Amino acid sequence: MLGIEFLNNMKSPFELSQKLARQWQNAELREQRLLNPESWPIKLKIGKPTGKMLVEKLDLVREHLNRWRKVSTGNVKWQSERYRSTNEPVELPIEWQLNTPTEWVLATGNPDIRREYQILERLVSKTDQLFHRFLIRKRHFVIDKKESEIVTAAELVQFLEPGCAKGKPLRALSFERIDSKFFERNRSLIVHLLDIRFDGQTSDLGLESFLDAQDENNHWLLLVDLDGNLLPYAQLRIRASEFMKAAPPAEHLLIIENENCLHQLPKVKDTVAILGAGLNLSWMAAPWLRSKSIAYWGDIDSWGLTMLARARRFQPELTPILMTKAVFFKYEQSTVPEPHPASPTPPEGLTEEENHLYNQLLQMEKGRLEQEFLNEKLVAQTITEWVLDS
Repeated sequence: MLGIEFLNNMKSPFELSQKLARQWQNAELREQRLLNPESWPIKLKIGKPTGKMLVEKLDLVREHLNRWRKVSTGNVKWQSERYRSTNEPVELPIEWQLNTPTEWVLATGNPDIRREYQILERLVSKTDQLFHRFLIRKRHFVIDKKESEIVTAAELVQFLEPGCAKGKPLRALSFERIDSKFFERNRSLIVHLLDIRFDGQTSDLGLESFLDAQDENNHWLLLVDLDGNLLPYAQLRIRASEFMKAAPPAEHLLIIENENCLHQLPKVKDTVAILGAGLNLSWMAAPWLRSKSIAYWGDIDSWGLTMLARARRFQPELTPILMTKAVFFKYEQSTVPEPHPASPTPPEGLTEEENHLYNQLLQMEKGRLEQEFLNEKLVAQTITEWVLDS
């Protein structure tokens, strides 16, 4: 056992191996060293014995030197040092240099790290560069999964586009090497990979809504009683599949894309608002909806207009509110960029004016106006006028 003073001055191969193993657990370091060639080589200081050590603990110094002579991974830099107590210079190891990720992994002496590195190395060679950072930083998503499934998921995600399911369930999507349970087994991984491609929109909308897939887990809707006397509670959450079975006791239904504009809604008679539908609008096919007066309100961006077109497919007579060019430019100071538009062309179901707006938004640096940035007074006035006129 080496003494404390000795350990403080010189590092053994084992100590530095332990340090290298701890560094592997650091996601930032792991990413940098595995993806950036400029991070190499890495150099670790070994340290030198003092003259006193050479006199009082010569056997420990010799043991230290022998251990470093046996190191075959990387390059150990040796240097001649003169001491008063020795007649000849002493060759000492002063630095351990590792030149590649493979040498780093071997130097840890850890079989688990070696296994992880080999898995990541294979995955990086078989997947698009777009996903490499995620695979390396979030390795817990992939280490214990079948490599073939991860590669297939990465390939699948490159083909998936917003709305591509066209109302079919996820298990019915056709792609080489996937079975009916593939999305179920790899849902979290697929969502993360899609988020990389589409700037987090899959998580924001939900996988089924983003792909326009049938939601077999039943999407939840938030119902808000704007009248105050129609529902047993001011707010209710209900599954879309249940909502389709029975109409709420209201003449007017206001369908709203997001939930975060709840505070903007006014009190109006005979009206229920339905919030948080997003792209999951298949429930609008319920037959009883035809007898209702329906308005739709969403963000003014390509996604909001896409949802409006989809809602209109189910209920052609609905009234869009607060989704015009005039509203957009009135609040232009609150607009933000839309990193990943829904489609390069307008969807079917928009009016000529809405098509023009859609194309105009695509050309703008800041082509997105979110609902919550509209003035509360304007929102209340518009909804109240719609109810009175319908």
